[in-house]
Amino acid sequence: MSGDVVLRCEGLTRTYGRGETEVHALVDAELEVHAGELVVLRGPSGSGKTTLLNLLGGLDTPTSGAVWLGDRQVSGASERDLVELRRRDIGYIFQTFALLSPLSAAENVELPMRLVGLPAAERAERTAELLAVVGLADHAQQRPGELSGGQQQRLGIARALANSPRVIIADEPTGQLDSLNAEAMMSLISSLVHERGVAAVVSTHDPRMAAHADRILEIRDGRLGRRHGRHSSGAEPI
Repeated sequence: MSGDVVLRCEGLTRTYGRGETEVHALVDAELEVHAGELVVLRGPSGSGKTTLLNLLGGLDTPTSGAVWLGDRQVSGASERDLVELRRRDIGYIFQTFALLSPLSAAENVELPMRLVGLPAAERAERTAELLAVVGLADHAQQRPGELSGGQQQRLGIARALANSPRVIIADEPTGQLDSLNAEAMMSLISSLVHERGVAAVVSTHDPRMAAHADRILEIRDGRLGRRHGRHSSGAEPI
């Protein structure tokens, strides 16, 4: 593998409802993601992809099992600790971009740095660097509504990298994009993961995205399986 284990879960289960209405959204999932590794999570709608990502990213609490970021347990952490963890160590990329429309592109990237108290000069330097990395240096003062869908998702990637996270969680990041922009977006995510040594878990139902994965995991009916990847030696049944 590319590097040390950054993100892992054991026995991760999420159940909603009780009795006849009980739904097992995720069942006994186990996973390790390494620094500099891009894991692509595939499965049909309702298979449990988003549930798993929300649990890994500290946005939801498991019914049982645990999640660790490095040697720090995410599941069971206090809300205050989770807020700090999400701000500093985890970058999120959303299908719907989730940008703040009143703010410029530069201000959207800068905001996460403000929240952790980064000095103004460092914020400005890092914002300029990230906008250049994603090809938006000339669009710093434009608002999200003045950008194309592909540009908005590039801006979302820059924002996710604002505080140099250890992990990137991306839920269908190409779902709102045409095929050309989707391919460019996954290529960009892949190159950034490998260049910066970030651990990334990306969900998609687009089979074309698999070409960029170091490892592909299939999820169906809340159960996590495995397929071939550049670093895997074989396939395990779902």
